[in-house]
Amino acid sequence: MGAKQTKGQESGGASPQHSWKRTPTKERGDILASLMLKSGDRLNRGGTPPPYQRRIGMIQEMMLMAKQGKQDEATEMLKTLRQDLGMESTSLDDVLYRYASFRNLVDPITHDLIISLARYVHCPKTEGDSLGAMEKVCRQLTYHLSPHSQWRRQGLLKRKPQACLKAVLSAPPSTGALDLSGIPLTARDMERLCAHLQRHASTVISLELGFTELTDEAFLLLLPTLAGLPHLETLALNGNRLTRAILKELTDALKDPGSFPSVTWIDLGNNVDIFSLPQPFLVSLRKRCPKQGNLPTILEFGESQANDNPQKDLCLS
Repeated sequence: MGAKQTKGQESGGASPQHSWKRTPTKERGDILASLMLKSGDRLNRGGTPPPYQRRIGMIQEMMLMAKQGKQDEATEMLKTLRQDLGMESTSLDDVLYRYASFRNLVDPITHDLIISLARYVHCPKTEGDSLGAMEKVCRQLTYHLSPHSQWRRQGLLKRKPQACLKAVLSAPPSTGALDLSGIPLTARDMERLCAHLQRHASTVISLELGFTELTDEAFLLLLPTLAGLPHLETLALNGNRLTRAILKELTDALKDPGSFPSVTWIDLGNNVDIFSLPQPFLVSLRKRCPKQGNLPTILEFGESQANDNPQKDLCLS
């Protein structure tokens, strides 16, 4: 594959749109450093940005490099993005084959889109609209890794987060669904949320806690209450600051048939370093839904419905 890339770079008949330029190593390092600063400064000036913000910044920067014909920089950015998502191999062959099994992956959709990007970046083609196809994959990946909850679409998060939280917890869950996605939660908010869940334990079926800045400490405070909800079926914890340290406590809870008795789906994708799930975790979920043909850890059916211009639903500023 390396030989093909060299040939493509030396060919004089290549379209200018897809020609690749080289930039000195030092300058490539400066680009990466500035990206980390920009992604953190843009959305979270007060501290370290959540993982999803950093990853979206990498995708956008990689697409810009591709448009400018800078293959070396785009390749390096893809490598950094893969490592940040737990795909630590550095060669295209490893990306395509060593990680081909989706069985235990926490987020197979991201894995599949990264493989598509690897093909475009490592093996650029001049025929057709290859750059346009790559841009579409970048849009899909950005949409998948970004918050696009009803609160962001409706502009409600322009209000203070505590006002949003108070409004949601002031009424029983509508149709059994409690959606707090996109509302920043702290450890102090867990007491209020636990009390609300305990009051409405018999009606809560779905709980959305994605992109809420949830940390390990806050989640462990919430875990006993979540485990005791008798009808909870789906739990979204994606896009937070959770680490793999919580997997032991969560897996131990799932091993107890009396905990999470109705849960069939838990989304842990797009967190800090949770890239695959322990086999006991998956086995425990399987026991709760033996009739289910497959056992996704992310809701895959909704992602394919994303339109070709998902930026309209994003709130990234």
